[in-house]
Amino acid sequence: MASPLPAFVVRRATPELVVPSAPTPHEAKPLSDIDDAAVMRFYSAGVHLYRGDVSKEGQDPARVIREALAKALVPYYPLAGRLREEAGRKLVVECYAQGVLFVEADADLTADDFGDIGYPPFPCYEQFVLEDTAGTEDGGAEPVVDRPLFYVQVTRLKCGGFIFGHRVCHCMVDAPGCVQFVRAIAELARGADAPSVPPVWGREMLMARQPQQPSSYPHLEFQEPAGGPEPDRMLTTPPGDKVCVPFLFGPREIAALRQRVAPLTCSRFELVAACVWQSRTAALGYAADDEVRLSLIVNVRGRPGTPLPAGFYGNAFAYSAAATTAGELCSEGLGHAVELVKKAKSAVTYEHLLSLADLMVATGRPLFAVSRTCILSDVSHAGFKSVDVGWGEAVYAGPVKTGEGPIPGLSTYFLRSTNGKGEEATVVPVCLPKDAMDKFRLEVQALTAGDQL
Repeated sequence: MASPLPAFVVRRATPELVVPSAPTPHEAKPLSDIDDAAVMRFYSAGVHLYRGDVSKEGQDPARVIREALAKALVPYYPLAGRLREEAGRKLVVECYAQGVLFVEADADLTADDFGDIGYPPFPCYEQFVLEDTAGTEDGGAEPVVDRPLFYVQVTRLKCGGFIFGHRVCHCMVDAPGCVQFVRAIAELARGADAPSVPPVWGREMLMARQPQQPSSYPHLEFQEPAGGPEPDRMLTTPPGDKVCVPFLFGPREIAALRQRVAPLTCSRFELVAACVWQSRTAALGYAADDEVRLSLIVNVRGRPGTPLPAGFYGNAFAYSAAATTAGELCSEGLGHAVELVKKAKSAVTYEHLLSLADLMVATGRPLFAVSRTCILSDVSHAGFKSVDVGWGEAVYAGPVKTGEGPIPGLSTYFLRSTNGKGEEATVVPVCLPKDAMDKFRLEVQALTAGDQL
């Protein structure tokens, strides 16, 4: 668990633009019709916390990362460009080596001050991730047009360690794509001549078809759920009246959940997702006839029939919704919830993604519905820990927040960590209204109690 940080000051230098270290093509490249969906138009942040290394004495991590960043921007030159919006809200990246924003900083902290941090939120992350003063557009959306697409802050710690923080425009990369780019920076920082995985643009493979076929899949996630007039508490509760608590599912909890759904076979993610969805629904007290949904972020990389090559770093996922009524979800048992999760997860294919691209173009790139919807994203296999810039494995590597979006608790990450016994565990940071959190905890405890048969 992260420790409360002592009083500290971060002293930032003046931010500067870092451009590719060698000439790159000057061109305009359309994003895919998945990339420029409304839901992608924000910046996602991550941090990597490293301890000092006596063998690196005299080497400045900020200089090492800055130089590696400039080299990485040669093969990844679109990330040094700027987005513009064309007719139909189509986004195009203008690649003219405009650069990414970089700043170095110093903080009166040591790596040990952060304690045994294994999952987000990262303490005081706003101090370690370079922000911009661009503000928000009407409706609260974060602007992405005509801004740097990648921001880096390297904060040196007084122990010799440092924090490598970054923010990236989600229109350009998804989580695996971001890790691929940051890993390329790390490889170049360690002396490689080129990234081990050459980047592939490939956005033409996820463009709307002609003629468009948006109705070939139901895309339930863009339709408002049925139910009574009562507003969703998750949307109306002020952030200050919510609490965020990490729930760890280790071997004991997983075994108890599997006992409940036997003989049904399922993955750890499907099992925990069903538990979280069912417990959250009960805790929020939705009416029995209200439609409730679980929206899964499902990536198509590596799935049968998907032509995306290794090195593709764009967005390659869809939100796939499982739906039922609150009464049915809470009364039919965990196995029923698992079956709904499995069905929603298996529905996402390359053809599904093409249908989504068609829908985006045909309907003006709408936002998906969020009322009575639990959004889950499994980033436990994204590879954040694999980013080694030369100082060894990070103490912490991953997202800075428990989920994305302006409404706390609407989306939740699944990550890997260890429990109090040192056992590998799935950690789910859950954010709920304060009074609902106690009910959620009781629901999870009941589901993970052993000897249920």
